[in-house]
Amino acid sequence: MNQRVNEPLSAIAPAALPASTVDSLPPAPTIAAHPLQKTSVYVTQPVLPPLAEFLPYLEQIWDSKMLTNGGPFHQQLEEALCEYLGVPYISLFSNGTLALISALQALRVTGEVITTPYSFVATAHSLVWNGIKPVFVDIDPVTMAMDPARIEAAITPNTVAILPVHCYGYPCDVDGIQRIADLYGLKVIYDAAHAFAVRHRGNSLLNHGEMSVLSFHATKVFNTFEGGAIVCQDAKTKKRIDYLKNFGIADETTVVAPGINGKMSEINAAFGLLQLKGVDDAIAQRGIRDARYRQGLAGVPGIAVMTSIAGMEPNYSYFPIFVGPDYGRTRDELYFALRARDIYARRYFYPLISQFPMYRGVASAESDNLPVATRAASQVICLPLYPTLPLEQLDEIVNLIRDLPNP
Repeated sequence: MNQRVNEPLSAIAPAALPASTVDSLPPAPTIAAHPLQKTSVYVTQPVLPPLAEFLPYLEQIWDSKMLTNGGPFHQQLEEALCEYLGVPYISLFSNGTLALISALQALRVTGEVITTPYSFVATAHSLVWNGIKPVFVDIDPVTMAMDPARIEAAITPNTVAILPVHCYGYPCDVDGIQRIADLYGLKVIYDAAHAFAVRHRGNSLLNHGEMSVLSFHATKVFNTFEGGAIVCQDAKTKKRIDYLKNFGIADETTVVAPGINGKMSEINAAFGLLQLKGVDDAIAQRGIRDARYRQGLAGVPGIAVMTSIAGMEPNYSYFPIFVGPDYGRTRDELYFALRARDIYARRYFYPLISQFPMYRGVASAESDNLPVATRAASQVICLPLYPTLPLEQLDEIVNLIRDLPNP
C-alpha cells in the first residue's frame, strides 16, 4: 500500500512522458467499489457571492434601463480590471471565443498562423472562422506550451502570426517566442484563457505580445457567468477592437469594419465587479488545495505533476496529473475509476485539436509531428480543483489514486 495523505511528502517533479497511443478509447474498466464521498465532485465549480450582494447591482440596471452597449458597469469593470491585472487597455466581450476571433481581425491576420494542438478547440476554431490556416507545432514537456524551436521550424512565407496558449496558466517561453516573432516580423496573440491574474517576473503575464485574450467562462478563476476580454497595449488598437465587437460601428452613421456583436452585457459586467472583490481569496483557496494535492501525490510511481516556472506567480487554475506506465493502471482506467465514484475529472486536453475531423487534413496535424503533445494527451487528467472543494474530498481523491494500483 502506498503512503497516504497528511504525511510529510515533497512535491513531485514533472517526469518524462513515454510514448503511447490515443487512437482508440478503451471501454470503462470494471473496478471494485471504493467508499468515497456521497456527492458528485466536478473538475471545477464556480464561486458565487451571496445573492443578496448582487441584488443592488440588478436594481441599478433596472433603474437605468441600460442593459448593454457599454453601459456604466461595463466601463467600471474595464477600469477595475486594468488596475487589478496591471494592463494598459482591456476590452470586454461576451465570451472568450468572440474575443479570439476579434483579436485576429483587429490585427488583420491572414494566411497561416502557428499554434498549439494542446488546447481547447476554440483556439484553432478562431483561426478557421477568420479564414486562416492553422499550423500545429509540438509542445514543451515541462510547460505544456508551444516549443519555440518547433515554431521557428514551421515558419513559411505565408506565416503571419503566432497564437500560443499559456496552458493551465503556466507561462509560455515568452522571450523565445518574441525573439522569433521579431526576427521574422510576426504578430503574437496569446490565448490567455487560463492565465487570469498570473504574474511573471513581477509583471502581468498578459502584457506580452500584441494582445492577450482572456476567458471569463464559469469554469475560470474569474468569471462573469460568460465573458471574455482582449488586453492590448495602445488606445488606437483598443478603439478598433471596440468597433469590431459592435458590428464595426464607429458612430450613428459610420460603419468602419465588418464587425460582430461581441459586447458584454451590463448584467455580466456587474457580476464581474462583484466577483473581482473575492478573486484574491479564491486564488488563495485554490493554492491551498494545489499544495495538498502535491503533498499527497508525491512519490506515487507513475504519477507526474507540473512544477512552477521560475518567476511565476500562479493562479492555480487547473491541477493536471500525467499517468505513466509505472503507475500500474492506464490513464483511462484511473479516469473511469474516478467517474465510478462520481468524481468528474477531465482529460484536458484529449483528444488533441489536431485529431478532430476538421483538422486531420492539415499536414502539421500528423501525430509524428506532435510526439510530446500526443503523449501528454494520452496521459493527462485534470483533477477537481476549486476554492470550495472540501479538503476531505480532495484527500479521498488522492487516496484513491494512491490505492488503485494495489487493490
